[in-house]
Amino acid sequence: MEIAIKMGQFLLSLSLLIILHELGHFIPAKLFKTRVEKFYLFFDVKYSLFKKKIGETEYGIGWLPLGGYVKISGMIDESMDKEQMALPPQPWEFRSKPAWQRLIIMLGGVTVNFILAFIIYIGMAFAYGDLYISNSEVKDGIWIANPVVEKTGLKTGDKIISVDGVKADKFHELNEKILLGKEVVVERNGTEQKIALPVDFIDKLMQGEKISVVELRIPFVVGGVTEDSPNKDKVQPKDIITSFNGVPVKYADEIIGAVDSLKGKTVPAIVTRDNKEIAVSLKVNDSAKMGIAFAPRLSADNLEKLGLYKVSKQEYGLLESIPVGITKGKNQLLGYGKQLKAIFNPSTGAYKGVGGFKAIFDIFPKTWSWEAFWSITALLSIMLGVMNLLPIPALDGGHVMFLLYEMISRRKPSDKFMENAQMVGFVLLISLLLFANGNDIYKAVIGK
Repeated sequence: MEIAIKMGQFLLSLSLLIILHELGHFIPAKLFKTRVEKFYLFFDVKYSLFKKKIGETEYGIGWLPLGGYVKISGMIDESMDKEQMALPPQPWEFRSKPAWQRLIIMLGGVTVNFILAFIIYIGMAFAYGDLYISNSEVKDGIWIANPVVEKTGLKTGDKIISVDGVKADKFHELNEKILLGKEVVVERNGTEQKIALPVDFIDKLMQGEKISVVELRIPFVVGGVTEDSPNKDKVQPKDIITSFNGVPVKYADEIIGAVDSLKGKTVPAIVTRDNKEIAVSLKVNDSAKMGIAFAPRLSADNLEKLGLYKVSKQEYGLLESIPVGITKGKNQLLGYGKQLKAIFNPSTGAYKGVGGFKAIFDIFPKTWSWEAFWSITALLSIMLGVMNLLPIPALDGGHVMFLLYEMISRRKPSDKFMENAQMVGFVLLISLLLFANGNDIYKAVIGK
């Protein structure tokens, strides 16, 4: 059932983005009286799942969910229709239209992608508001559970002041900022320190465990006890360990850090259960394990009820939502630009983390959530828009590049040149597709 829910969200999001992107090409083409022969969701290699011709356009659904397309008459595209291009140009064809009209048609898809993302972010600000923990509320500093991050010099208890000179305001934004950052300023023991992040930081993270860059410090709430645990009759799920080895503890990291030095020992502890304190003795085995799992994630409500962090909720009216949504969209766009920059810089190793359709599928939650669905769809819309703008022949950005050349030089590239460029672009796209999805397979095989 969980897979069906994830698949439903994945296909709905993908279909929505493809249809709207292709509409971005279709509408200006029709406005400029350019014939559109096909409008397809997914690719119809050899056959279609559904098709119906209305007027001069065939609308359909293909069986291969790798994208979609509109086939515009007189345009050298993925169809490579050389027979049509060998005939004299017709007034209704793309190649017969002025360069500025062709430019608008080609930019229509990515324009819709960006507009859609901003509209979604505005709608989300209005519908859901903004729920967050202010970075200033993290008074006892962050938790560094990832050994790769610890090697950079960041430590548990550090208070993040800024990343790359930009002040850190909301805690949930820190992971991405640090992941793509170069320098972090922290407050440690009352003094500020600068920590330079290594160029290959992303590469090192991908080679280690899948643990966040930084975490909130949370109490040791018992999540479960193993069957062979010597402590299974002493603690219960939802117990909170508040004292360990005679020392009061507030956070789980304090217990986890102390266990290594207590191998083979039995230590006194106090747990809180139903608002009552209970004294227990906990056994640490020779492998520095207690057989007690802690709950690594607590809801915002629980964090606030425990008095650890104040959770801020900002609600917006319709007009207030507009600048908030635009700012969110702009930040996501800039953030994705930084990610691409890191991917295209071999020294970062970020290219190893590039994923294909499985990676996209995996980011959707196992339970249906409209808030998560729209948030992911908005991000994917930005990604689709940016990727399509890359100056690669066969992508919108490649066509735009040649159109701009034509408008500046007043010389139109020959059909033969465009056919060759389209073929080169197609090979590049297939290579990127194989690389991205190959990465998915590789990570699935090695378990990372």
